[in-house]
Amino acid sequence: MGEQALRASAASRRRAPLQIAGRQIGPYLRARVPELSRAVVGRLRTELPVYAGLPAEAMSGDITEIVQHNLRLCADVLEHRRPATESELTEQRDSASQRAEEGVPLDAILTAYHMGSAMCWREITADAEPHELPAVQEAIDRVLTLLQQLTAAVSAAYLETRLLIDSQEQDGRRALMAALLSGEEPGGRGAPRPTPYYAAFTLAVDLHPDEKAAGPGAAIAARRKIRRLRAAIDRGGHEPALTALDSEGGTVLLPVTEPPPWSELCGVVEQASRSAAVAITAAASVVETAALPEAVRRNAEVVELVRRTGRPPGLYRLADVLLDYQLSRPGAALDELANLLAPLEPKPGLLRTLEVYLACDLDRRAAAAALFIHPNTVDYRIRRITQLTGLSPSSTSDLHQINAALVARRSRHPVPGPDRSP
Repeated sequence: MGEQALRASAASRRRAPLQIAGRQIGPYLRARVPELSRAVVGRLRTELPVYAGLPAEAMSGDITEIVQHNLRLCADVLEHRRPATESELTEQRDSASQRAEEGVPLDAILTAYHMGSAMCWREITADAEPHELPAVQEAIDRVLTLLQQLTAAVSAAYLETRLLIDSQEQDGRRALMAALLSGEEPGGRGAPRPTPYYAAFTLAVDLHPDEKAAGPGAAIAARRKIRRLRAAIDRGGHEPALTALDSEGGTVLLPVTEPPPWSELCGVVEQASRSAAVAITAAASVVETAALPEAVRRNAEVVELVRRTGRPPGLYRLADVLLDYQLSRPGAALDELANLLAPLEPKPGLLRTLEVYLACDLDRRAAAAALFIHPNTVDYRIRRITQLTGLSPSSTSDLHQINAALVARRSRHPVPGPDRSP
């Protein structure tokens, strides 16, 4: 047979109805739609929990209708030996949007489409003969092409709807947070309702090592860090937190129905620190809605005080820094307290020795070990401090003034960090 005759034969086969098992598979599949759709819906109920949880009305109505529509479309595609047109995928897009609004996960929807396609394929090829291999190969190519079209159309419609819903929800959450932080009455259509209490956090977040790299990788690392922080914080509550975070930290309002134990709040910060692989210095307080603006303002002051005084990362409350907080309030008394140690300003070694000596509970040997000097040197420096300031750590009344003066001085001269060299 010549080449021209072969082409004519192939063209004739393409025009002829596609047959398997001695029957035209397009009309055969169309006739089997009612029975096959019941089988597909039954498998969805038993094998996909999310479909089992849908109302019976939805399963017998919308879901059954879209399954029947898909089977008829598959029959048309096989009968006319062509891909589906854009207009033929409209109902699938609408169905995907509806499932997105109902909160059905996309993976469950796509699994349902794959399950239906597999059942359809088995139905039309169950009695195929060996000599029908070309028809079987073309049929599977047609079914897979249709499945690819359905997957693309359904995914695009679902994600577009979810993006709109998520955007509206996020706008509502932002509006709620703004209202709570400003002391206004939350409201607005679609806005989430406030809870009786909030755990208000103020976070100061260190740089991730990847953020220190040059180029676009630093910005990507910052976004990854923020995403991990949010995910870890959300796991700490019964509802997603309201957050206003950037790469340096920010504010978090975690909804709670009643004040949780302090250990739980510490666990939230510890988990966030581990997830993002960064150190976090934070302050928190659990308050009613009306008290949030003041709580957030105070938390920010506590975080600033903690970092300024060289304390280690972790979660703090006002009670943890109460003396420092009170003594750091601006005023004439604060200046006078700080000035008690003014004679030591030109001699940072003496100041450092005084701080370490007090931190070691006046133990000269422990202070010497921490400073890497001889205990006699500690004794000499303490005597010099007494000579210059007129205050002696060995005097109970002077010791109180020295401690208060150090706190006042730290409020005016931030400490670089807890691991400074002596």
